[in-house]
Amino acid sequence: MSRPKILFLCTGNSCRSQMAEGWARHLHGDRYQVYSAGSEKHGLNPSAVKVMAEAGVDISGQRSKTTAELPERNFDYVITVCGHADENCPFFPAQTRVIHHGFDDPPRLAAGTKNEEEALVHYRRVRDEIRDFVSNLAEVLQ
Repeated sequence: MSRPKILFLCTGNSCRSQMAEGWARHLHGDRYQVYSAGSEKHGLNPSAVKVMAEAGVDISGQRSKTTAELPERNFDYVITVCGHADENCPFFPAQTRVIHHGFDDPPRLAAGTKNEEEALVHYRRVRDEIRDFVSNLAEVLQ
């Protein structure tokens, strides 16, 4: 039996969807085929890479990409992790189940901070929220 294919989707594929892909591979890599993409590509966010590494998950080899660049279009599940992606979700085949679970945007939250350490607090909180969500993926997909 083939593993279900999951796409984590957000606007820029730089932070939230990348963290979700990293967590899903780390926690459930033997159970699901996991991808991430965005409606645009903004590059992999270095702060996201940093806080994921702190948690023992290396996403430095992942790259920012659009849905058009994906090798696969037939997903079992598409999980939108930001409101913009949910509202502007591209068309997927009818058998694809689209699920929305939004997370705060760490770069937006960190924009008004005074230093990197203060900024990373926001990234860590969202990282942990995404970890908790992805930890319960089997229940989410039911």
